[in-house]
Amino acid sequence: MKVAVFSSKPYDKESFRHYEVPELTLQYFEVPLNVATAHYAQGFEAVSAFVNDELTEATLEILVNGGCKIVALRCAGFNNVDLQAAETLGIKIVRVPAYSPYAVAEHTIGLMLALSRKLYKSYNRVREGNFALNGLLGFDFFGKTVGIIGAGKIGLLVAERMKAFGCHILVYDPYLCKTCKEQGFEQVPLDQLYEESHIISLHCPLTKDTHGLVNQASIEKMHDGVMIINTGRGALIHTKALINALKTRKIGYVGLDVYEEEGPLFFEDHSNDIILDDNFERLMTFPNVLVTGHQAYFTQEALAEIAKTTIENLLAFKRSEALKNEVSLHNIK
Repeated sequence: MKVAVFSSKPYDKESFRHYEVPELTLQYFEVPLNVATAHYAQGFEAVSAFVNDELTEATLEILVNGGCKIVALRCAGFNNVDLQAAETLGIKIVRVPAYSPYAVAEHTIGLMLALSRKLYKSYNRVREGNFALNGLLGFDFFGKTVGIIGAGKIGLLVAERMKAFGCHILVYDPYLCKTCKEQGFEQVPLDQLYEESHIISLHCPLTKDTHGLVNQASIEKMHDGVMIINTGRGALIHTKALINALKTRKIGYVGLDVYEEEGPLFFEDHSNDIILDDNFERLMTFPNVLVTGHQAYFTQEALAEIAKTTIENLLAFKRSEALKNEVSLHNIK
């Protein structure tokens, strides 16, 4: 079975190399998958796509007309897929539900620590021979309240690690979290989490209900000087509202591994380009904002698991076996 692998980087090719099987022939395309590039998959029975690829109805129609029967996502999220169109067109969608929750959780903690102790500033100062401590004053995690939005594997791992720092943990999830009670986390309504948390970390999927979850109204309910961390999906935060709250100092710290309009920017080298996204450029002017380029998942272990699970998903389809990682309108909450 021929597989067109879109948005592929050298590290993706290296990871897949360890799991190649004779039944699958992988062809790599560095370009992202969208309506303009979908024709590259003409004659391929399967396509593999990544987090910022655009699987709209128009894109899926081109894929199906070219012979594609399955899309294997190399990520857990599927907000970039028109599931209604996929069902109508009869194309299967599978994903990697859990590659390494530890990778994302550890990166989340790293952003918190770097912001709270201004490690990125001190690194640059010392390299320039400046050992002054003015402007580097941090705060203890011990005794602070941390709000976790989303009680999935990653959110609970972050909660567990912040509890080890001596933090009080609040968790919001629309579904009852039995694990929270067992581990001593307090599951609370969202408004209570906003009002009581010194640090808020986002770990929920991007849906129509969570789009713009952090906005002007929700920010007004938060602690003055709150720290907001997002390693989930960029559109969970309304960027302009975030910028306004940074300008008024309502928000004291921001750590982002994802960004609302990251598609044209992330995973590429733009060091010689003029970046035309004014909101992103404004964010980068704040000394209390730390942005990484969708790097949280990026560990050796995670890449290996992504490649392994993607190959398993494709083989299951080829062999007419049950697709345990299928995503459809009927098996999502």
